[in-house]
Order: sequence, then C-alpha cells, then structure tokens
Amino acid sequence: MRQMRQILRCAGVGGIIVMLAGCTYRAELERLTPEERTAFYAYNKVMTPRQAHTYLTKATTAERAAYLEEIGLAQRFQALDPEDRATVLAGFPKEGMSGEALRFLWGRPLYERGNPGHYEYWYYWGSAFSLGEHGTSHTEVGSQVTVYLTDGRVVWWRETVPTEPSEDSKSDHRG
Repeated sequence: MRQMRQILRCAGVGGIIVMLAGCTYRAELERLTPEERTAFYAYNKVMTPRQAHTYLTKATTAERAAYLEEIGLAQRFQALDPEDRATVLAGFPKEGMSGEALRFLWGRPLYERGNPGHYEYWYYWGSAFSLGEHGTSHTEVGSQVTVYLTDGRVVWWRETVPTEPSEDSKSDHRG
C-alpha cells in the first residue's frame, strides 16, 4: 500500500511537470510574431524536440532566424520549389509535391517501404487533417495514412482505420 501511495505521488508530480511544460511551451509560442509562428509550424515537424525548445527560447526574431540558419532548416526549406513551400504553409499535401516537402508538412513517417527514390510507401499515424498541425503520432490510434511516392514525388495518399497494427509497422523503422 505504501508503494502504491509513492507511485501515485510521483505520478501526480509528473503530471504537474508535464502540465507546466505545456503552459511554458504555449507561452513561448505566444511570444512569436504571426510570421514566426507560421514559420515555426512549417519547421517544427523536422526539428528535434531539443531544436524546437532552443528555437522557442531565443530572445529575438534575429536570434531565431540565425538559429534556423545554423541548424540548416532555413536552407532546407528555401531549397524546396516555391509551389512546395506554399503547399507546406497551406498545411495540406497535394499530388506532385516532393517527399522533402511532405516531411516538412507531416514530419518523418513512422515507417517506410519500397525502393527509396523510385517507388516508396510512407506510413503515418493520425488523420490527414491532424498531421498538418502535429505531424505523425507514435501514440494516436485510429487512422493511418499511406502515401505513395514515385521518383520522390507524392502520387497519392489514402487514410484508413486499421483494425490492428500491422506487423510491418512493428518491424520496419527506416528514417
């Protein structure tokens, strides 16, 4: 019984820490200008959590822009063709966009199959509508989006609701 109380106490403290971290994250986002917030939503799905935190804690717009240059994300985004950049900022994929643009839009797929650069299937967890805002979810159960790419370009995507996780999703995690 005593161990159970300690576990519950620790879980309560952990929950408070998570809640406060979420509040801090939102406060940091609120400090950004509308243009920076738009840029952050375009970059954050290809950032590591540490990079996102570092970006958000920079004091000025100039420091945040310099940081994006330093980690190479500004250059990666600018290397996309103008139509792909517009698609990423619009928040929903379109046929013909590059795989790199899709990574900016939905993040890294949960897993991939196929022959990279020729024909590929990328698998994301989450609905096609939520992926643009949050990226792929490693915890959300419900929808799976399969994207088919040929020669590095999106050909189609399909959203399904699997009845159980596939064996493929448990075993293949290329990145």
